Amino acid sequence: MTDVCVYGATPSGILAAIAVQREGRSVVIVEPSRWMGGILGAGLKPVQECPNPDAVGGMTATLLRTLGTGSTMLKYSAFEARQLGKDGVIGPREVREDYQRLIDKNGIHIIYEHRIARCETIDKRIVRSVFDLAPFDATGCPPATATTPEDIAVNAKVFIDASYEGELMARAGVSYRTGRESADSFGEKNAGVCEPIHITPISPFIIPDDPGSGLLPLVEEDHGKPVGAADHYTQAYNFRFYVTADPERRIAITPPDDYEPQLFELLGRYVTYLKDNTPDTELLYKHLRHIFPGWQNSKEYNYYRELLFTMAPVGISQQYADGHYATKARIWKQHQDYLRGLHHFMSTDPRVPSKIREETAALGLDGRHHPDTQGWPHQLYVRVSRRLKGRYTLTAKDVYNQGSVDDAIGLAQYGIDTYPARRIWLYRNGRAHVALEGSMFIGKNAGPTNIPYPIPYRAITPEKTECTNLLVPVCFSATHLGYASARMEPVFQICGESAGVAAVQAVNTEQAVQDIDIVALQVRLKELGQKLEWPLHSK
Repeated sequence: MTDVCVYGATPSGILAAIAVQREGRSVVIVEPSRWMGGILGAGLKPVQECPNPDAVGGMTATLLRTLGTGSTMLKYSAFEARQLGKDGVIGPREVREDYQRLIDKNGIHIIYEHRIARCETIDKRIVRSVFDLAPFDATGCPPATATTPEDIAVNAKVFIDASYEGELMARAGVSYRTGRESADSFGEKNAGVCEPIHITPISPFIIPDDPGSGLLPLVEEDHGKPVGAADHYTQAYNFRFYVTADPERRIAITPPDDYEPQLFELLGRYVTYLKDNTPDTELLYKHLRHIFPGWQNSKEYNYYRELLFTMAPVGISQQYADGHYATKARIWKQHQDYLRGLHHFMSTDPRVPSKIREETAALGLDGRHHPDTQGWPHQLYVRVSRRLKGRYTLTAKDVYNQGSVDDAIGLAQYGIDTYPARRIWLYRNGRAHVALEGSMFIGKNAGPTNIPYPIPYRAITPEKTECTNLLVPVCFSATHLGYASARMEPVFQICGESAGVAAVQAVNTEQAVQDIDIVALQVRLKELGQKLEWPLHSK
C-alpha cells in the first residue's frame, strides 16, 4: 500500500514521484522497462524542446541547466549545459545517471520490468493496479507477451499515469482519443488530413507503371479522405540514436533476418531520382546521408523532414497508438528492423554512389551510450499515442494564446510540430507519384506567437464520472494539433511535478482529484517556483 502510485519512470513520472515524496506522502514508481528517464534517457537532449527557459519553473528549470552534467549547480546556461558531458555533448547515459542520483537522493522506490495489466475500480476510484512481469529484450525492445502475468499489485489512494502510451489510463476505463480530429471538430484550420508534400515522380508499383502488379513496400494506398478530414493516423516515431565509425566504440548493424532488397526497392528508385536531379555532387551526398543515418541533432540522429525517405518508417505509428502489447512490440521491433535494413541497403545497393556505400558500411551503433542493449536506444520516440478526453481539451487555439484558463499548472511553448503520417501514391499529370502527408511545423521552435501558453489542471484530470483518483501528466487532454505543440519533455516534467503536488492535496483532503482547491494548488506551485502565467504582450 502506498499513498501514490506513479506509472512510468519517464521524466514526468520521476518529477511526480519526487513531488509526492517532498510533500510528505509515500510513493512508488512502476516502470515497464529496466531503465529510467524515458526519451531523455535514450537520446533526446534536455534543452532541445525548450525555446524559452524563462517560461520554465519548478524542478524542471534546474534540470534544464544541469541534467546530464553530473552537477546540481546552476552555474551553466541552458546552451552551455548541452555542450558539457563526455566528448563535448550530453549523452543519454549521463542523463540516466543524473536521474538515478535524483531518485537515490529522494529515496524513491522503483519497480522495474512490470507493465500494467488491469485496474480494479470501486465507485469510479482505482483501488488497485495489477502488473505483469514483462522484461524488455537484449536490444531494448518490449516483449509481445508477459513472462509472469499479474505478478504484482499496488494499492494506492491516487494513481498518476506518466507513461507515453496512457496504458494505465486506458485500463482504468477512462475515455481517450487517438488519431487526427477534423478541421471542423475544434475549429483548427490545419487539423486532419493535410496536403501531400514531397511529391516525387517515381513509380510505386512492383512493375514500374503497372498498377496491376501491386504496390511496393514502404508506400500505401491513399484512403481518399479530403484535406481537413479526420482519420486514425498519427505522426511518425523514430529512435534518437548514435552511430560511429570508430572501431573501438562501433557495434555492427546487421540486416534483419528477413531482409530482401525488394523491401527497399522504392527507396532505390528514389536514390536514382535524386542522382538524376541533383547535379551538385556534395548536395547529393548530403541528401543521401540524411536518408541514413539522418539529420544530426546535438550528436544524435533524428528524422529529416526535407526528403521523401529518411531514417524512420512512416505509416505504422497509428497501429502502436492504441495497440495491444503484442502490436506495440511488433511496431517497436519494426522501427529497429527498418533502421537495420536501411543501413544494409545504403551500404550495398549499386544505385547508391560508392562513396556513400563505403561511408554507411563503416558506421555502427555507438556502444558508449547504450552498452547494455547492444547500442540500441531503449526508448522509441513515441511522439503521441493516446490522449485523455479530460475536462479541458487543449487545442491549436491555446497554442495561439486564444484559450481561457484559470487553473494553470505550468506553461508550454513550442511550434505545432508533426512529422509525416503516411507515404502514399497519387497521379499527377497522368503519371504516378509518391508523396508524404501529415507534416507541419507551424511557428518553428518558438511557436506561432512566440508567447507561452498555460496548461490547465483540467487537462490532466479525467471526467469525474469516469475516475476520481487518476492524474495524466503526459497523455493529457488535447487535440492532435494541441498535443503537437505541448508534447515536449519540459512540459511533461512540469505537469508531472504539478500532478504530484495535486495528488498529495487530494490525499490530504480525501477529495476527488477534480474537487481539490485549485487556488490552494496554485499557491503551493508558485511557492515551489512553478511558472503559471505569462503576460500576453511579451515577446
